[in-house]
Amino acid sequence: MFKEIEKKEKKIAVIGLGYVGLPLALLFARKYKVVGFDINEKRIEMLRNRIDPSRELSASSFDNSDIEFTNDVEVLRSAHFFIVAVPTPVDEHKVPDLNPVLSAARTIGKVLKKGDYVIFESTVYPGCTEEDCLPILESVSNLRLGTDFKLGYSPERINPGDKKNTIEKVLKIVSGSDNEALEEIAKVYGSVIEKGIYKAKSIRVAEAAKVIENTQRDLNISFMNELSIIFDRMGISTRDVIDAASTKWNFLKFSPGLVGGHCIGVDPYYLLHKSHELGYDPHVILSGRRINDKMPEFIAKKLVQILIAKDKNPGNCKVLILGITFKEDVTDIRNSKVADLYEELKGYSMQVHVSDYMADSHEVEEEYHITLTQKIDNDYDAIIVAVSHQQYTEMKSVDYKKLMNSNPILIDLKGVCKDIDPEIHYWSL
Repeated sequence: MFKEIEKKEKKIAVIGLGYVGLPLALLFARKYKVVGFDINEKRIEMLRNRIDPSRELSASSFDNSDIEFTNDVEVLRSAHFFIVAVPTPVDEHKVPDLNPVLSAARTIGKVLKKGDYVIFESTVYPGCTEEDCLPILESVSNLRLGTDFKLGYSPERINPGDKKNTIEKVLKIVSGSDNEALEEIAKVYGSVIEKGIYKAKSIRVAEAAKVIENTQRDLNISFMNELSIIFDRMGISTRDVIDAASTKWNFLKFSPGLVGGHCIGVDPYYLLHKSHELGYDPHVILSGRRINDKMPEFIAKKLVQILIAKDKNPGNCKVLILGITFKEDVTDIRNSKVADLYEELKGYSMQVHVSDYMADSHEVEEEYHITLTQKIDNDYDAIIVAVSHQQYTEMKSVDYKKLMNSNPILIDLKGVCKDIDPEIHYWSL
């Protein structure tokens, strides 16, 4: 397979052109023939015009790329090495929503040919590729794994907003349905990944490695969030404690905060789901998730306490939240816990404005029914810095003070504000 791809006799197809799929497709397209497929017609049109809808890549990133962008399934017939990079979210009940990845399997099954390879990159629970996706591939294509086609899993390691650890500079895990598949998949990825390749023992091992990466981060952050609740009652700064503790050589420095996005706040539920299927209730993972999911409620209650202490009626107060994307300097609003914080504050009858120069106002309205504030006022009772976008980190406390009325309150969830004006009541996680 690799030799034919290398000679451009066979094409690579990437299904799903979001944060993960697009940079991967363009990376391969610098050397090989690539088909970039997405069901979103508007996205395909933008990509044809060298515009990344996620605003992660510049127009120059499309230079020297041998790629065809399409939403036509028939075009996929010309490909032989299929990579699935679609989202794997959870539903409103925190149950894994496999519809995107299963739909991608059905699409590939329609065009799968003898000798083809199918590799999944979407984050799933261990066993999903072989137990859920493979049967669909075989059923739709009338082909059989091993005899007719090969299967693999290579977990994505894209970090949105990170311009340093780009896709080719991060070690890539690969796995295959047999030794031949493993070696060929490793050659294909290894030809573009500068950092190198790690060959996992099996597809399930590769799936498990991915899902525990983000679960580990989730648990570490939940520990810091629980500490912030405890230290707040003690009247000491959690960040001061972390700075002091991190002077020890083996201390792992994590920070408290809202845990959202399409990875850390989602992936643990995939592991939880599979664990429950196997009859085991994972106490530590579930406890960490509960703590992180409760943080918007904790922050809202804290603001209410501060307002009351300053003889302000929360129901008559006006609050500004700065930032709604799931992390700094990205446009992605998926699973934003800032939206949960907004709802918590509205539950106290506060007037709440949300501003975010990185977010798409239409997407925010559609996803969360929140109308972004276009004009920031100067009479807020409190400001919550929820996301550490560069513009917010460059603001000084006096800049925030100008936007507030008497007895100003600044809630700094990311701990980015320095040199706090003494007239401001400052609180941070």
